[in-house]
Amino acid sequence: MKRIFALTAAAVLMSAGAAFADPIEGNWKTTSGETAVIAPCGGEFCIKLKTGKHAGKQIGKMSLNGANAYKGTITDPSEEKTYSGTGKLSGASLTMKGCVAAIFCKSQTWSKL
Repeated sequence: MKRIFALTAAAVLMSAGAAFADPIEGNWKTTSGETAVIAPCGGEFCIKLKTGKHAGKQIGKMSLNGANAYKGTITDPSEEKTYSGTGKLSGASLTMKGCVAAIFCKSQTWSKL
């Protein structure tokens, strides 16, 4: 009986954790067609490429910065350059923006998988 209770409690806690996940968490299709995964890491959200030439490489780190807004850094894996970045979540779309000196910026819109 205790074992059934423990298993049930564990299942409820695991499903509750998924229910309270931040909306930015999960798999995203980038504009280049690769898949990036965003997951919690040390109080922030790490962005790692899951597919493509740079699979396994971390390309960013973001922190919550308001309602559905995130702020941190974005790395262009092909150029190995890191930029200040922002993310804005709108439904199943995430607009990622990387800037140099807040003047020269590039944006991409990713789709949730």
